[in-house]
Order: sequence, then structure tokens, then C-alpha cells
Amino acid sequence: MKLLFDHNLSPSLVNRLADLYPHSNHLYLMGLDQEPDKVIWETAKEQNYIIVTKDSDFNELLILQGFPPKIIWIRIGNCSTKVIESLLRDNYEEVLSFSQDNNIGIIALS
Repeated sequence: MKLLFDHNLSPSLVNRLADLYPHSNHLYLMGLDQEPDKVIWETAKEQNYIIVTKDSDFNELLILQGFPPKIIWIRIGNCSTKVIESLLRDNYEEVLSFSQDNNIGIIALS
């Protein structure tokens, strides 16, 4: 299970969560942080990433395009990277189950 962190999340999450989510990446590290959402969507689809975002735009793309890619929508306001890290750690089993379920394209974590 590979996560692709959106530009609204810290690139440090890649290393901070590498023990649970190996081979994850961040848009900035891939040189995609200035690309339109559609390009990010296609990249995630081609490279089997689950997009992690705080932005509702990917939810709208999911409604229009279907999945893959899948979306983890972080539904909390301004918070530290540590809070996001804890959220993804504490919900690892739910994220794992979501990644394996062919009937669900999005989950919201808060």
C-alpha cells in the first residue's frame, strides 16, 4: 500500500510513516506539487498510489472519474504534521482494510 501525500501535507510524512506505509511519496518530492489535480490523479492511478489529501477537489474527481486511485480524505482543520502522522498510524488497520476493498473509493479520517 503506497500513499501519495498531497501538497497540503508535509513531505516529512513520507519518512515519518515509512515503517507502516513503505514506498509512499509526496507530490513535492516527485516534482508534481504545481501540477493540476487531473495530472496528479492520473499519476496516482498509473503508479498505484492512494492519494492522501485535506482537499475536497479529489473527492469531486472521484465522483466524476470513479476509482482507482483511492482517496484518504483528512477531515481535520489546521493541525501539526505530528497529528496527521498519529491519525494515519492510529487508523492503520482501517486504511489497510480500505486499500483492499474493491467497493470503496474514499475514506475520511478525522
